Amino acid sequence: MGYPGKNVKQYETPNHPFQGGRIQDEHQLVDEYGLKNKEELWSVRSELRRYRREARNLLGEPEEAVADETEQLLGRLRRIGVLGEESTLDDVLTLDVTDLLERRLQTVVYRKGLASTTDQARQFITHGHVKVGRRRVRVPSYTVERDEEATVDFDDGSPLAEELHPERAGEGQE
Repeated sequence: MGYPGKNVKQYETPNHPFQGGRIQDEHQLVDEYGLKNKEELWSVRSELRRYRREARNLLGEPEEAVADETEQLLGRLRRIGVLGEESTLDDVLTLDVTDLLERRLQTVVYRKGLASTTDQARQFITHGHVKVGRRRVRVPSYTVERDEEATVDFDDGSPLAEELHPERAGEGQE
């Protein structure tokens, strides 16, 4: 029968699997952000759906009763860098899936110029060449918080930490 706590999907699949427009949009996002497959995109969409659902539930309750829960949700989204400091629950409802995809470690490594493509960024991360703060992270879907973003760099023990390494993005490739 198996262990009951394992093998639980962290995403919801689309209700209508064969819609041409949705499939094209998904392919574009998978290519743009270097995702391994559509399951990673569906996982991010499910996470966004959970945030929106919680915001809708909090908007329906009296403000005094849910002030702590509202601040916890907004604090979490501010910490990961999806919302600004003066954001409200209404701003949570306007979030897009690309807002969360931009906070993935894979995308942050690419945007910082540590890799020349998103696929190369994914490879650097899974092979253990990237650290966040003082910790080596091997998960491309790791959500980089706003205060951690400046600490994303190559690991000191990695050959890529050398400036003259041939795989360094844009450097020495003129």
